[in-house]
Formats: sequence, structure tokens, C-alpha cells
Amino acid sequence: MTSHPRNFSASIDQAKLDRLAETAIKVGLRLQPGQDLFLTAPVAALPLARRIAAEAYKAGAGLVTPIFSDEEMTLARYRHAPDDSFDRAAGWLYEGVAKAFSGNTARLAIVGENPMLLAEEDPAKVSRANKANSLAYQPALEKIAGFDINWNIVAYPTESWAKLVFPHEQDEIAVAKLAHAIFAASRVDGEDPIAAWDAHNSALRSRTEWLNGKRFRALRYTGPGTDLTIGLADGHEWQGGASTAKNGIVCNPNIPTEEVFTTPHARRVDGRVVSTKPLSYQGSLIDGIEVRFEEGRIVEAKAAHGEEVLKKVLDTDDGARRLGEVALVPHSSPISKSGLLFFNTLFDENAACHIALGQCYSKCFVDGAKLTPDQIAARGGNKSLIHIDWMIGSAELDIDGVDEAGGRTPVFRKGEWA
Repeated sequence: MTSHPRNFSASIDQAKLDRLAETAIKVGLRLQPGQDLFLTAPVAALPLARRIAAEAYKAGAGLVTPIFSDEEMTLARYRHAPDDSFDRAAGWLYEGVAKAFSGNTARLAIVGENPMLLAEEDPAKVSRANKANSLAYQPALEKIAGFDINWNIVAYPTESWAKLVFPHEQDEIAVAKLAHAIFAASRVDGEDPIAAWDAHNSALRSRTEWLNGKRFRALRYTGPGTDLTIGLADGHEWQGGASTAKNGIVCNPNIPTEEVFTTPHARRVDGRVVSTKPLSYQGSLIDGIEVRFEEGRIVEAKAAHGEEVLKKVLDTDDGARRLGEVALVPHSSPISKSGLLFFNTLFDENAACHIALGQCYSKCFVDGAKLTPDQIAARGGNKSLIHIDWMIGSAELDIDGVDEAGGRTPVFRKGEWA
């Protein structure tokens, strides 16, 4: 029996969808006249993809090249493909994407796939496919992680995702509720989202300026189940909201965003930390994560749910057991106040303080654009095939900044900026 996607456009406020498309181009990317755009999206997000393409051409885009994914085709691979398929990836495609990025093509991703699509599939196959894809994607990922170009991620309320977030609602109502949550978090539910983003970016910039002025050597986290010291990379720089890519374009990579973040030192993390929200990763839910770090490396790891998947992730490469990002988000953030678990890192990471396993961002160093990979590594930056954020913040978390002399300054108290 063949299933056909249903049209839920009546459940989605079309004016706000228009604003989201405009915001993605004018705030998220700040696409420049003559600049090309590489766009990826699930087929169910076609209504937003079409609007974004139109806004891109209005802004003077040279060429918009879209690539779409489909959940049924993804499942077909796991159910019918030969075993060796899961050790392969479309390297030719990613090589082309990396070449496009080298030519200053902008990148925009629309997310909305069912986060639990692969939950019932063989975790070994999922792990192998992810690793093969990560290896193939590396040339293009380096351009993103290095912030060579302006890039952006936005979300669209697909039926499969909405039913996961609102499992007890009728399909149309679930889509409408998820759309409302996305629009609110993305600051497009008002008449002037551009002005709203200008104000929000200004507020985030004030946080980063304060942190950069303090030049902390480390952050000390204490809370239920957590006693963790995260050393910060030498010459680290805090970022948040709008940032300038190496191509000179100021953009907002994530819509929504509530975080300020920087690069931890990959060899100076010690102690224990527990997750405070589930991590949805490649179709699996990992919950109740508990890990212990020694000299930057995870030496003990367990999870109440999804432990097998977690351990496969940690074995991806040596960098997978080390941190590439540390981010501060107040417990009172709008996404946290919504009370929703989105099962999507783009949203869930903006509900709580979080850390990320794997690859660091070179832009989170003073003059990061001028540093070579070896110089970044020497300053404590981590390298890995993965970059996976998971949440450790709560209303009970305290964070102190530790200076070079060992003195402490309150940064967070009870989950809020101190």
C-alpha cells in the first residue's frame, strides 16, 4: 500500500510562513546579490522551500539549487538494501558541495524530518551509515565548521514530526501547534521579525562581550549529579546570535537561537555530568546520559535509554569522546518556557545549557579565520567527524567562571544569568 503525503497548509499560518522564509534569507543568511544558494529540505517541507527560493531570487540570488530527502526512500534502504550499502555514501555529491562552498555558495537547510524515523531499524546499520556519511561529508563540513560561508538552518512543521511532539492530538491540530511553536521560537509571529531579530542579536551580543571581557580560564558546573570543570581553549572567543563568516557576511546560522557559546579545551575537562533532556539522534532517543571526563576524554559513559547508540557514537573517532562546544542558555529561555520536547536539537539545545561532543568551531577563537587546523588543535580545539549537542542545564544548575588566578565569578545561579 502506498501512502501519500497530505496537505496541511490550512493548519499553518501562511503569513507567518512567508515571514519565516523572508527571515531565513534576510536575517539567517543575509544572502548577497549574485550569490548562489544550496538548499536541502524534506519533501514535506516543499511549501517553505518554494517560498525561500522565491525570497532568495528577490534578494538577487544567482542560482538556487535544491536537494530533497524523503522518509519512505530512507526507510526503503534499511529494509531492502544489501548489507554493504551501509558502508557507502554519496562522496561525489559532497565533493561537489564542498566545491560550491569554496566558490562562496551559501547553505540553507530546512529541518522537519521525523526525528524517530530510524528508531525501529538495526542500530548497527544506522551507525555504519552515519559514519560513512560523516566521512564523505567531511570536505563540506569543514567549510561549515570553519564558518567559511554564510549558512542557516530553519524548521518546517511536517506531519510526522508534529505527531511525535503532540502524540495525543489529531493530525491537523498537531501540525498547527508545532507550526505555532516554530513561528514563536523563530520570532516571526510578530509583524516585524527583522526588527525583533535585531533586538535579540543585540541582547546576545551584550552577553558575549561580558564573557569575552572576563577571559575565564574555565567554567565550573555544579548541580544534581553534575560536578564538572570545563577548561576553555586558549584564545577562545564567545559567540552568539549574528556572526561574521569568513566571506565577510554577517548571518544568523541558527533560527531559532538563544545561546552564547565558545570552544572548550579538548584536553582540560574533568568531572561528572548528567543530561537534563533526552537527546534525539539519528532516529534514536538517548536519555539519562551520565559521563565522566578525565583530562578532556570521556572515560565512563552510560544512559538509561539508548546506551548502545551512545557508545557507538563515542567510538566514532578519538574526538567523539571530547568536547567541541560549550553553550550557555538560561532556563527561562522562550523554548524552555514552552515546556515542549521538540526531539530536534535546533530547538532543544536552546532550552538549556549544553555541551557538544566532537568537532569544534574555528570561529570561536580570536582571529579564528586566520588560524590553521594545527594552530586550532594546539589551542585546544577538537577535531571529529561528529558534532552532537546534548543538554545539561536546569533550574538547579550553577556555573562559575574561573580566572587564571583561580578566582571565581558567578555566571549562572539556579539556571539563570547571575
